[in-house]
Amino acid sequence: MADVMMSQVMANGPRNLAVKLTDVSDGTGLASVRIVDAQSVAFSVGGQAPGVHLKVRRIAYDVHGMVVRLQWEATEPVDLATLSGFGHLDFRRLQGIANPKAPGATGSILLSTIGAAAGSAFTLDLEMVKGVPQE
Repeated sequence: MADVMMSQVMANGPRNLAVKLTDVSDGTGLASVRIVDAQSVAFSVGGQAPGVHLKVRRIAYDVHGMVVRLQWEATEPVDLATLSGFGHLDFRRLQGIANPKAPGATGSILLSTIGAAAGSAFTLDLEMVKGVPQE
């Protein structure tokens, strides 16, 4: 049996995107799961997907019994945040954390768990700005 992560889109407007993720592990863990597909037409603005324009404004998290690693998807993924315990990271004063636009960057966000034991769990709330240039 494998971990089954639940994902719920809380907001998907022309500017903002919010996603809630939950998981209770069976001890298998997760490796490089795409939790936000910035290339998806489901998140497009005026027919354009956010791609590398996506910025993370806020992360609220509750992680127990494991570590959650968030990365920007690229040829070599780039670390975004490592989460354990509970709290929030607020990047609104910085206008959000932008994709570093590394080689092969897609703007998508990946999630991996480290040290997941049976019964360990997490809940994440990600608030993002799509940042699609307007013409």
